[in-house]
Amino acid sequence: MTDTREPIFNAPATVVTLIALFAAIHIGRSFLSEEADLEVLLRFAFIPARYDEASQYFSELASIGTGPKVWTFLSYAFLHGGWTHLIVNSICMLAFGSAVAWRFGAARFLIFSALTAVAGAATHLALHFGQPTPVVGASAAISAHMAAAMRFMFQAGGPLGALRTQDRSTFQAPAEPILRALSRPQIIGFLAAWFGANLLFGLAGGALTGDDANVAWEAHIGGFVAGLLLFSALDPTPRYRDPIDPEDEWPEALRQDVAAPHDGRSGASGRSTLDS
Repeated sequence: MTDTREPIFNAPATVVTLIALFAAIHIGRSFLSEEADLEVLLRFAFIPARYDEASQYFSELASIGTGPKVWTFLSYAFLHGGWTHLIVNSICMLAFGSAVAWRFGAARFLIFSALTAVAGAATHLALHFGQPTPVVGASAAISAHMAAAMRFMFQAGGPLGALRTQDRSTFQAPAEPILRALSRPQIIGFLAAWFGANLLFGLAGGALTGDDANVAWEAHIGGFVAGLLLFSALDPTPRYRDPIDPEDEWPEALRQDVAAPHDGRSGASGRSTLDS
C-alpha cells in the first residue's frame, strides 16, 4: 500500500520564500563596496542612536531622512551579519517557523513575524538607547516562532506530544492555557536551554559564531516574550478545553444516571467505579 502521509517537517512556501529572500539580500550585499554596504546599513539596519538627539551620530543619521526611523524597526530583520548568522537563522526558521506557518497560514504568520520583529527592536532600543551599533537579523522573529511553537509542539496530539499522528494535522493541536503549558517539564527544559543559550551568546558575542559582531540577545528576548503574548491573539485553532466536568456540562439525565446506585463496588460519593 502506498503511504500518502506528508513529511511532518515539510517547509511551507512562506518560510522557504523568506529564507530565499534573506539569502538573496546577503548575496547582493557581498558584491557591494564597503562604502555602499555601509550605506545599506545606515538606511536599513536598526540603530538606536538614530533616536537620540544627544548622540554624536544623530546628525549624520538624521541627514538620511526620517523614513529609517520607521521602517528599520522591521527592515533590519532582512539583513544578516555574516554567513554563519544567516545559516543558523535559516535552520531555526525551517524548524520552528515552519511549524507556526503551517498552523497560522501565510498571512497570520507574516503578521506575527513582523510584529515580533518590531517588538525585538523596541526592546533593544529601550535597553541600548543612543548606542550606534547596528542591529541586523531575523533572530527576534525566530525567537517568537520558538515561543509560539512551544505552545503546541508538546501538547497531546502535537508534533512532539503524545497521541500524535504523522500528518500535518498535528500542527493544529489545541494549545493549552499559557500558565499550564509553562508547567510542563518539556517546556521548562526548553526554556532553560533557550535562555541559557542566549546568555551564552550574549556573553561570548561573535567569538562563538566567527562573525565580527555581537549578539543582540535583548532583541531575542523581546521577540520571544512578544511571541508568547501574541500567540493566542493570532492563533486560528480553537482553544483548548478541559475534559467535561459532570457537575457543569453533562446533561441532567446523564448526571442523574452517573450519581444513581449501580451494582458493583461503589467509589467516592457512592458512585460506581471500574477498577483498572
